[in-house]
Amino acid sequence: MADERGRIGLGIVGAGMGARPHALALNALKDEIAVRGVYRRDRQAREAFCAEHGFPPAQSLEELLSDPQIDAILVLTPPNAREQIVKAAAQAGKHILMEKPVERTTAAAERIVAACEASGVTLGVVFQHRFRAASRALELAMKERRFGSLQAVHLVVPWWRAQQGYYDQPGRGTLAQDGGGVLITQAIHSLDLMLSLTGPVREVTALAATTELHRMETEDFVAGGLAFENGAAGALMATTANYPGGPESLTLNFDKASATLAAGTLTVSWLDGRRESIGEPSEGGGGADPMAFPFDWHKALIADFIDAIRTGRQPLSNGRTALEVHWLIDALLSSAREGGRVAVGR
Repeated sequence: MADERGRIGLGIVGAGMGARPHALALNALKDEIAVRGVYRRDRQAREAFCAEHGFPPAQSLEELLSDPQIDAILVLTPPNAREQIVKAAAQAGKHILMEKPVERTTAAAERIVAACEASGVTLGVVFQHRFRAASRALELAMKERRFGSLQAVHLVVPWWRAQQGYYDQPGRGTLAQDGGGVLITQAIHSLDLMLSLTGPVREVTALAATTELHRMETEDFVAGGLAFENGAAGALMATTANYPGGPESLTLNFDKASATLAAGTLTVSWLDGRRESIGEPSEGGGGADPMAFPFDWHKALIADFIDAIRTGRQPLSNGRTALEVHWLIDALLSSAREGGRVAVGR
């Protein structure tokens, strides 16, 4: 139900570290979206966030779900607090945009997606790397088959997270709160971007480890081989143990050219010697500051979600596309445990 200005009403649940780029994006989209309430259990933090960004506070989740002028809920809580919230919102008929991952386990993620589909509400998932200008330029070029057939894929996420100030925070790097380590918490963005361009992975072989640089329950280093359903071969390396941290990069090798996405820039190297570049570089969150990136990617993703609600289509990043990443992560970690090739389940 749009307001008198035709804006979609939005409620926000959760307002921690990851909420700032969303708030900046929402204020940039204020002609399309009216933020009608923000709920966070910590009252002082909630009021400070609302005062900073000009949003009205809400006293409870129930207050947001019972507001007839709220069409959608933006869920920014940690994944361990998410399933009950999303199911309640879906039952209340609210569309849902939620931070990654969908949940800590694939089983819970599948339940969330099924609940939204059963309630007939739109489900979007925040994988903003798809919305970088360079990513979209590469996607278009691939659709037009400018580079020929995809032959090989190389993904590197060489990030750094310090023990002090990051992993020392309660719950960080645990199965109970995060659901896993570097794959589901950091590299998941790059994995989603890769799959959006390459299509699904058929099977994997992987090694996972926790280095002595960190004291944590889950993995901070993963290397793997990938066999894609379209026949391409691939390799990945993801870590939060690479001080001081560097930009993630995705290289796709085609018949006619190689295309590399690195921290927001697309570089195309043609086999005939030509070279071109698209986009602007950004830090990308690979260093000690996990929020060192602009908010325009969030703005584009939220705008796509709102358009999906209005037109009745699926958002570009939705529950079903997000499950592909969960299945891939499960297969990588299963291979690392079992020591052999593992098929990616669906």
